[in-house]
Amino acid sequence: MTIHELIGKLDLSLRNNGRTDTTITGCYASDMLSDVLANGREGNLWITRQTHPNIAAVAAIKGLSGIIVTGNKDIDPETLEKAESEGIVIMSTRLQTCETAGIVYNLFLAGMGGAEA
Repeated sequence: MTIHELIGKLDLSLRNNGRTDTTITGCYASDMLSDVLANGREGNLWITRQTHPNIAAVAAIKGLSGIIVTGNKDIDPETLEKAESEGIVIMSTRLQTCETAGIVYNLFLAGMGGAEA
């Protein structure tokens, strides 16, 4: 599954410029940066409520496919700029983290991604 396909399935808002043809290999949901650094995998989509600029750095270091910020939270312009400069797509949703992760997980189980969630 690509970022573009996921945007359509979850009705996500694309918050910065970036490649939406990137393939998602799975997802990881956490609000702790150290947890994502330790356990996120390259190609994962990161689901979080964090909005500060360090999320862009963590996503770039881990080679994540993108970030979904949940709960309709405002995202600092500095965060969006940093993510764009790092090549990281940030999306947002009104859904909470658990709901978002569940939907993404079910999409992978349905065979859309062919990867682990």
